[in-house]
Amino acid sequence: MIDIAALAVFIPTFFFVSITPGMCMTLAMTLGMSIGVRRTLWMMIGELLGVASVAVAAVLGVANVMLNYPDAFAILKWVGGGYLIYIGINMWRAKGKMSINTHSPSDVSRRSLFTQGFVTAIANPKGWAFMISLLPPFISVQHAVAPQLLVLVLVIMVSEFVCMLAYATGGKSLRLFLARGDNIKWMNRIAGSLMMLVGMWLALD
Repeated sequence: MIDIAALAVFIPTFFFVSITPGMCMTLAMTLGMSIGVRRTLWMMIGELLGVASVAVAAVLGVANVMLNYPDAFAILKWVGGGYLIYIGINMWRAKGKMSINTHSPSDVSRRSLFTQGFVTAIANPKGWAFMISLLPPFISVQHAVAPQLLVLVLVIMVSEFVCMLAYATGGKSLRLFLARGDNIKWMNRIAGSLMMLVGMWLALD
C-alpha cells in the first residue's frame, strides 16, 4: 500500500493545484451558471474519466521504465522534480486571469457535455506532463503498483470533483471573488509554492 507520509504530501498538493482556476474549473463554473449544476455533472463525469485515464497511462508507462531500468528512475526523479519547480515558478508569475470564458447553449446534450469534459482532460499536454512528473515518484516499485495507483487516482478524482462542484455551484459569487483584487494571484502562489516544495522533496528524497 502507498506510504502514509507520501500520501499526506500528495493530497494537499493536488487539492491546491486543482482548486486554482484552470481550464476545467473555469469550464465547470461557466457551465454551472449557464446550464445549471445538475447538467454540468455530465461534463464533470467526462473530465474525471479523462483525468483518471491520463493518470493511469502516465503511471503505467513510467512504472514500466522503473521496473526495467531502475537506474533511470533516479534521473526521472530529478527531471520530474525540476519540472514541478518550473510549474511552481510559472504559477507564481501568472497574472491571475480566468483561463476561458465560454458560453454553452441550454439545449446542449449530455453526450456533448460528457465529451467536452473528457476531451478537455485528455487533450491537455500540460496535464500529461504534470501526471508523468508528479505521480510516479509517489509509487514504490517494492510494492504492488496497482493498489498504490488506485489510491492516488481516487485522491485525484475526489479532489477534482470537489473542486469542480465548488466552482459549478459557486457561480456568480465565485466569479466575483476571483475577479476581486489579487485573489487568483494568491491562489496561484499558494499552489505554486506547494509545487516547488514537492519538486524539491521528490528530487532530493
